[in-house]
Amino acid sequence: MTRSDTVALEAPTAMPMDTSRWTNKRRDFLRMMGYGAGAAALGPMLMACGSSNSATQAETLRAQLVADEAFWTNVQNMFTLNPAKTFMNIGTAGSMPKQTLDLFDTENRKKAAESGNGYSNLLDLRKLAAPGFGVDPDELAFSANTSSGMCHAILGIPWQAGDVVVTTNHEHGGGLTPLNIAKDRYGIEISMIPMPVGNNQTAATYQNLFDERIRSLKAAGKRVRAVMWSSPTYKTGTLLPIAEIMQVVKQHELISIVDGAHLPGMMDYNYGELGMDFMSGAGHKWQCGPGSTGILIMRNKIRASNPLPLPKWYPVHTSSYSTRERTTNGTETFDIAASVTSCGSVHTPMFQALVNACQLWDSIGRKKIETYDLTLSAYLKEKVVERWGIGALYSPKDDPKLCCALTSWNPFRNPADVMDSVKSAAFVSRLQAEYPQGLIIRNSGFEVIGAANQHYAMRVSTHVWHDANDIDALVNAMWDLSGKMA
Repeated sequence: MTRSDTVALEAPTAMPMDTSRWTNKRRDFLRMMGYGAGAAALGPMLMACGSSNSATQAETLRAQLVADEAFWTNVQNMFTLNPAKTFMNIGTAGSMPKQTLDLFDTENRKKAAESGNGYSNLLDLRKLAAPGFGVDPDELAFSANTSSGMCHAILGIPWQAGDVVVTTNHEHGGGLTPLNIAKDRYGIEISMIPMPVGNNQTAATYQNLFDERIRSLKAAGKRVRAVMWSSPTYKTGTLLPIAEIMQVVKQHELISIVDGAHLPGMMDYNYGELGMDFMSGAGHKWQCGPGSTGILIMRNKIRASNPLPLPKWYPVHTSSYSTRERTTNGTETFDIAASVTSCGSVHTPMFQALVNACQLWDSIGRKKIETYDLTLSAYLKEKVVERWGIGALYSPKDDPKLCCALTSWNPFRNPADVMDSVKSAAFVSRLQAEYPQGLIIRNSGFEVIGAANQHYAMRVSTHVWHDANDIDALVNAMWDLSGKMA
């Protein structure tokens, strides 16, 4: 579920285009596409999906990216990234825009000059950020990062011995760690679903996997209490479909906990409409806020999107605690997000800067950013298919409900080399060291059904400071390096 975007920047066709640094080949491509003579604006990635001709599909996606290039050049100029490197690991860390850096510096100096404290639940800032995520201020808390938010969500639930939490075998430690604490402390059980990988999946595939596992556990007499999943999985970039899994959650009347580390700043989601109980995301990745910031969405009222009673929950790290029972209707009883945000004196400039980045995203248009990120990723996937074949992809490409801006694949000419962790790490290092673009990506290890050992694939993040040329350079360099390492 997405909202319509709000583009406060000028429309791309109204912006002057700086072509001084472009190659002749690039200018020829623009002339071929008719840029400036009625070329279509950037269209959704979905328009190109489903074609069996990956070369044609790639050309279509590239044309969409080029058609809006002037707009994104203006966006790219908002950042201070080192031009000697190409940063394609936003899934680990983003970069603050210049205006956010300036505000952070100003507020830090003001705080130092006035000997300011941070005793606050930051309601004024939460009011500014919440609309961009489709929730009310009492439902949006600021946390230290995704892992912090997952600890708040999971360890605040009053578990009983024998409660079962259904999750996957592709989860991050940020979610698995508090689950394991709850296992040892309260006696809960963790049931992991093995995740299929690659393009031969649909949203229904994952929806059915969760439904079948829950039904199987119930048939065995187990008390299933909650479902926890990553959307997307950080290992393969598979966007486990929130709306479809939420249908399963509501049918079985369960608590829903989403590790959405990569969602804020990448996807334009209305969390009130999606209806999950908890979604923990990062402020410092795709949202491009400072480090040590996160966003925790906490359902705090009954909406049509989720008519289930609100789960009992207690704060575990706070200076704010209400003993009142939570609401049974559409009006909150108290500000539950304050209990997460307020814990002693917080460093307010960090969250002022985070909100500044959120407002910048709102002004650009979250839908526009999502569309651009996904189109870059779709173009990358098609280029991967052209060089390595569709079997090399661990990320889905043809079901748009499963696609995000993380792309994972096996780059090795000998496919079995993907199980060599040392060789995989060397690939990442050499890609940055031996190619002039200074390409920075990461690898990730994960289980593959039927494989004897973990696979260590390459994972690439495509975001607002990239363009089609960056992807072309990446694919060419990775293809060249895979030949050298064959």
